[in-house]
Amino acid sequence: MTLPATPPGATRAEYCVVACAEAWRGDGEVLASPMGTVPALGARLAKLTFAPGLLLTDGEALLMGDVPALGARPEVTEGWLPYRRHLTMVLGGRRHVMMGASQIDRFGNQNISCVGDWHRPARQLIGVRGAPANTLNHPVSYWIPKHARRVFVARVDMVSGVGYDRAAAAGPSATRFHELRRVVSNLGVFDFATPDRSMRLVSAHPGVTPRQIREATAFDLRVPDDPDVTRAPTPAELHLIRDVLDPTGLREREVPS
Repeated sequence: MTLPATPPGATRAEYCVVACAEAWRGDGEVLASPMGTVPALGARLAKLTFAPGLLLTDGEALLMGDVPALGARPEVTEGWLPYRRHLTMVLGGRRHVMMGASQIDRFGNQNISCVGDWHRPARQLIGVRGAPANTLNHPVSYWIPKHARRVFVARVDMVSGVGYDRAAAAGPSATRFHELRRVVSNLGVFDFATPDRSMRLVSAHPGVTPRQIREATAFDLRVPDDPDVTRAPTPAELHLIRDVLDPTGLREREVPS
């Protein structure tokens, strides 16, 4: 694999924004629920380019009819989406969420609840929240801004989001609508398109080697001999990211150059 330097004008954070945006490609008219700065930019970039049918919220109770910059209020309201209706949409499968993960394993089991033994955890996190229903009812992707062995673990300490092995063990009721679409980190892009549904490397970000990714992962990650390089942002996408969606550069705080 040729490892080009990051092209002038495109930072690692901007590659990550594009990689997150690609997770929603082809989804049609579904609710995009990004969690984090880079995923929020990715969803908005997708909406403005190749996925105009995506629905976006203001994070409270409104569907946005326009695509404002991060931190700005929408000028156009498309609809009302209070929490109870949001939950109905979740259960109906008309949503694609990109969540975070404090831990994730090779089959996509996610932990956002605690680190250590559940009865006496070393760290208490935010709890399972809506992760079980998310992962069993509609497409789910993950964004991890710092790829490290303590995050990409051999076994999660507690299952919050359901991975492919546990869904299979639970049977058809768990697998019918179960889909883990993508994992995007600051090092690369990953999916589960393998015979046993274990994680594999899809593309490495420019300047990142397969060895770096393996060393930052605590399980046996499937890495091709010559992996692709993550797609670069186009000049038009760079303009949207920098001048329209994130003029204050919040993305660089989440993924420092």
